Amino acid sequence: MSENKTLYRERTKVIQIGDRRIGGGNPVLIQSMTNTRTEDVQATVAQILELERAGCEIIRCTVPNIEAAAAISEIKKQIHIPLVADIHFDYKMAIAAMENGADKIRINPGNIGSLERVRAVVDAARERDIPIRVGVNSGSLEKHLIEKYGGVTALGIVESALDKVHIIEDLGYDNMVISIKSSDVLMCVKAHELLAGKTDYPLHVGITEAGTVQSGNIKSAIGLGLILNQGIGDTVRVSLTGNPVEEIKSARLILRTLGLRKGGIEVVSCPTCGRTQINLIDLASKVEKLAEDYPLDIKVAVMGCVVNGPGEAREADLGIAGGIGEGLLIKKGEIIRKVPEADLLLALKEELDNWN
Repeated sequence: MSENKTLYRERTKVIQIGDRRIGGGNPVLIQSMTNTRTEDVQATVAQILELERAGCEIIRCTVPNIEAAAAISEIKKQIHIPLVADIHFDYKMAIAAMENGADKIRINPGNIGSLERVRAVVDAARERDIPIRVGVNSGSLEKHLIEKYGGVTALGIVESALDKVHIIEDLGYDNMVISIKSSDVLMCVKAHELLAGKTDYPLHVGITEAGTVQSGNIKSAIGLGLILNQGIGDTVRVSLTGNPVEEIKSARLILRTLGLRKGGIEVVSCPTCGRTQINLIDLASKVEKLAEDYPLDIKVAVMGCVVNGPGEAREADLGIAGGIGEGLLIKKGEIIRKVPEADLLLALKEELDNWN
């Protein structure tokens, strides 16, 4: 890992998105995307508010038609995070979205038509000082780049993205964020490594079309972990086929694991074995769910037996070490009391409610 890549996040341009700032060493922000019909204001707002509660910091909505563009104005009145309008093919939708208050637009200049159409979008963005996210996916790589590099490659993805950036720069605008994505995890990692150092624009990182909650989380954890740990990336999205709230949970955990985010309870638990004498799998799942409601920056351990349990629980801020139908409740390294299995979750909740 080179020093340049280590410092990349600190060296990127600072870009203002609504009331949030990215780049220049600002915290890596968590994004997601709604899966409602944007023109259904009530459903879209409800989902965004749920995502906000989960920890989403920037939200993207698709704008495929004029009704969706018009809805942005009303949606923004009811939410509290910046809204990005996702545009494909129709440059008029990009302009309409900005006219209705979008805080950022996502376009691929290669699929919205002529240079004059791109110019019209850039002029509208310049007039309102709205950032443009230039997005390139491996699935839409241009034919000439596929031929040049003998297939879809990291080099081709990077060249495509920089070509789009140069189009907008040549139009006299540099308020941009770059996004390069692939469903091929290692290709995506390589593309980000190649791009780092070639531009100072902030990068939005993600593994596109990662898959279901299970497979998508694994791909995203590996890919985003490798990228972010090199100092690359200013905003992040975990793309999952499922409830977008799961994307936020996963992104928070990835950032916290990498030391890029603090706050929130970290729950650790053992994998269970034949020594386990309590229903640890059920208890650990309930504890993890319970922990979501507390803004505490602590570690909670849920351990299954008396072999490693007490030691592991003592290393956490709060923990349980299971016994035969009961468990030891341990706080800050000290055993507080012995609790029947049926009361363990309630005992943990009482401690969290009165944490100091």
